[in-house]
Amino acid sequence: MKHHVTVGIDGSPESMAAARWGAREASLRQVPLRLVHAVDWPISPAIPRLGHEAADRWADEALTDALEDVRPRHPDVEITTRCLSGRPAAALAAEAVDAGLLVLGSRGLGGLVGFLIGSVGMSTLAATETPVALVRASDETADAEPTRYGEIVVGVDIHEAADKVLAFAFEEASRRDCALRAVHGWKLPPAYEYVPFFDPDNERDIGRSVTQMLDDTLLPWRHKFPSVRVTHNAFMGPAGPQLVQASAGADLVVVGRHLRRSPLGAHLGPVAHAVLHHAAAPVAVIAHD
Repeated sequence: MKHHVTVGIDGSPESMAAARWGAREASLRQVPLRLVHAVDWPISPAIPRLGHEAADRWADEALTDALEDVRPRHPDVEITTRCLSGRPAAALAAEAVDAGLLVLGSRGLGGLVGFLIGSVGMSTLAATETPVALVRASDETADAEPTRYGEIVVGVDIHEAADKVLAFAFEEASRRDCALRAVHGWKLPPAYEYVPFFDPDNERDIGRSVTQMLDDTLLPWRHKFPSVRVTHNAFMGPAGPQLVQASAGADLVVVGRHLRRSPLGAHLGPVAHAVLHHAAAPVAVIAHD
């Protein structure tokens, strides 16, 4: 079964950029595109019906504007619109259950790179297991229709199950016929902090061992996607800054986040948090155990 791409629409320039990015993704995947808007309007006798009608009318206009913008760009894509009722985060998460990808717009951090994720975006990330892509209005790739795609960057943790993250990254690179760069950050074992005279050769040996482990992690995916051009880098230090640096020339950055059953917070983790707040490219967040 081919899953559709869902885009959250709220009438903002950021959601329009998300619609364009999502439409291009749906075209690449050859799946339908669904544009959705959640009307969060309290039901109360104190609120006149006119207010409800105005909210519904505004929602219809936002969806129509997005539809009319992306349809000429991608006539090959089946596009539908839906107006939902309820809290936006819960409604978007429920709508994304049968989607292959949920795309959301996010404001940029002023003159800086990175994303300013509001409560709706954070709550939606926490509530869904569907991959979520975050796009800003300033992302050039959202407006342009590239004739050639650049690089996809993926953060890989060699000490945990990375299948869902790597599957998403390799599939995206294969669809785009573009290069994939895998990045892993490592640090010395805690015991080395107590060694008075540390031999630099030990650090190099550990670095070679980590690089080999990263290569071994990628090997099955190289075989599964032989057409994808893969490079990999293992750095001593946190992965977040390296992924942020690599994002400057990337079309997409892919990171993972742990699925946790606690209702408190989005549990992004330090790497995903750093990338979302400082990356210069759209970011896909993949939930995994």
